Amino acid sequence: MANRNLKQVNIQNSATSPLPQNVKRTTESPTDSSEKMEPAAPSPRDPSPPNTEPQEMTLNLKNFRRPGEKTFTQRCRLFVGNLPSDMTEEDFKKLFSKYGEANEVFINRERGFGFIRLETRTLAEIAKAELDGMMLGNRPIRIRFATHGAALTVRNLSSVVSNELLEQAFSQFGQVERAVVVVDDRGRPTGKGIVEFANKPAARKALDRCADGALLLTMSPRPVIIEPTEQFDDEDGLPEKLLQKSAQYHKEREHQPRFAQPGTFEFEYSSRWKALDEMEKQQREQVERNIQEAKEKLEAEMEAAKHEHQLMMMRQDLMRRQEELRRLEELRNQELQKRKQIEMRCAFV
Repeated sequence: MANRNLKQVNIQNSATSPLPQNVKRTTESPTDSSEKMEPAAPSPRDPSPPNTEPQEMTLNLKNFRRPGEKTFTQRCRLFVGNLPSDMTEEDFKKLFSKYGEANEVFINRERGFGFIRLETRTLAEIAKAELDGMMLGNRPIRIRFATHGAALTVRNLSSVVSNELLEQAFSQFGQVERAVVVVDDRGRPTGKGIVEFANKPAARKALDRCADGALLLTMSPRPVIIEPTEQFDDEDGLPEKLLQKSAQYHKEREHQPRFAQPGTFEFEYSSRWKALDEMEKQQREQVERNIQEAKEKLEAEMEAAKHEHQLMMMRQDLMRRQEELRRLEELRNQELQKRKQIEMRCAFV
């Protein structure tokens, strides 16, 4: 196949009422998504009926790539489980062939799983949505995004740090696939970020260097704190069909979801659980307040120390300039003295 960006996917359009042939579309500008429909003049010489056959739509895989998006990253890597034992690597690749070129293909036939890396995250999401649960060899295959083993969480970020600056700072440890400053629902920075490297050695190097030293991203002596990112699956979760039906499962599932009735055994211990949770919440809030106060105090001390340091540097610079002026004055006086001596000698002669 040619360039991966030029691969095409054919999708059958199953619409029951296709666009009539006597309607033409015009667009005022390439960026205008709205389309004006103007009826064309019917041709009396063309008695053929409207085309009712399903129309074929051609999609360019290039459209599934965001501007500036890096390709074949760890975020595009899929884990495929419950594979038939007779599946070959070639069959495994054919299974994902309609989603574009695959950069990494691995299959373990004995244990029935494999990994594949597609070009973009969007294509990987489409492949996962379409193929997860598909029957192969009388068994449904399971597809999830593979765990990213080279992702780091970055804390203690200043409010002036951007995605680009974050990537620039961590590129010294290895190839960075993605660097994002986490913001809240209003777009305000939370002081946290995510850095995803192309491989684990780069992530380990960043962890070791930042643990031994202090990596500063801005003028402020505020080092970043990094740690491995905890991996969660908040998309698929745990479907009922994947739960192990153990004895504990059947025992716990004897009762349906319900509210505990006051005065019962269930209500008493439910209340104790809630009280324990409330105590944990209050203690966490107190700890967070203490930490926030300590941060504000450290910030104030740092600003005061920075101001004092600047004053000290200004004093040292002033003293250096005064010393230079004193030396220049001495040289000038020495020069004047020499001239006077020369003039006196000339007068005697």
